[in-house]
Amino acid sequence: MSKTNKLAACPRLDPLGVDKDISAADLVDRAFLAYNGGRLREAARLLTEKMLPNDGFIGMSLTGALTPAGLGKSCLIPLMRAGFVDWIVSTGANLYHDLHYGLDLALYQGSPFLDDVKLHRDGVIRIYDVLFHYNVLLDTDAFVRKVIQGAEFQRPMGTDEFHYLLGKYVHERSRQLGLKEASVLATGYACGIPIFTSSPGDSSIGMNVAAMALRDSRLMFDVNRDVNQTAAIVYEAKSTGHKSSVFILGGGSPKNFILQTEPQIQEVMGIPEKGHDYFLQCTDARPDTGGLSGATPAEAVSWGKVDPDTLPDCVVCYTDTTIALPLLTACCLSRVKPRRLKRLYDRREEMLNKVKIKYLKIGTVTKIKTSRKVAKRASSASLDRR
Repeated sequence: MSKTNKLAACPRLDPLGVDKDISAADLVDRAFLAYNGGRLREAARLLTEKMLPNDGFIGMSLTGALTPAGLGKSCLIPLMRAGFVDWIVSTGANLYHDLHYGLDLALYQGSPFLDDVKLHRDGVIRIYDVLFHYNVLLDTDAFVRKVIQGAEFQRPMGTDEFHYLLGKYVHERSRQLGLKEASVLATGYACGIPIFTSSPGDSSIGMNVAAMALRDSRLMFDVNRDVNQTAAIVYEAKSTGHKSSVFILGGGSPKNFILQTEPQIQEVMGIPEKGHDYFLQCTDARPDTGGLSGATPAEAVSWGKVDPDTLPDCVVCYTDTTIALPLLTACCLSRVKPRRLKRLYDRREEMLNKVKIKYLKIGTVTKIKTSRKVAKRASSASLDRR
């Protein structure tokens, strides 16, 4: 048998014991060594050693009921304030429930094993083990409807602009209530962080906007602007020599929306590009069901969403975001110095115009010419044949 140790390149598993004074970041480094604990450790290292250095652009997608569980206040706002999140794609529901915190409306720790018929009778809403009174919804709805009656809302706009304006009013209300660091939307406004939602009608915010349309409100969401604006952010990163990373919490529509920026640039606009540089996802979704939520970074490479050269650095951690995010937040804040805020919202017109000029210069309405290998058509039929 060969005396050469074929495992010499692999670190030996020989951890120290966990002591009573260990920090969260050190706990991850020392004790999260295998299985999904190992993937969480890899995620922390990817964030702190590759995604955050050199002023890389980081887009974050949010799905699942994160803000009702308090993760907006405990994790997202500290990351945003530290300059560790540059732009966000979220479900509308996460942004709606974030408003409760910004308006000082109480949510409570409960149990998933309560009698929901009794809760309904008592006017109590349940999100698994999070409880709140029905009036929390009614008061939040009333706030949204009052705000969007303002003159500045009476026109079509992208969801990033809508959330920026709404965040301004949440920021002011929080100030009046004496609250600090309470709302993701208010923090997005204060820090100039663009916040998009990929399905603006699929939440109570969108429901209230729709109801006000029946009262002749002229507010409409410009989804075309959102598609082009998010692509403009990624193009800005790549065209200025920065890395573009995606930090995906959950999956769903926001995951695809944040990833489709690269196909929008390459496949649709015809601008040469290679894909996002780094992909980090925390999810409980399986890849074998064919759903986008569980689709791996390797599959994303085939679409042009992720750069094949950096695929070995990509990480998928199969765990609950409510477990992973607090630990990853602690790792980032203890291992990386705060970064200067990019305030990408302030540059939205400039970035959109930049990608527009490039697209109009080299793009086409006919079939895009690509450097990728394209299989010949099985049929002799041509799209251009009349």
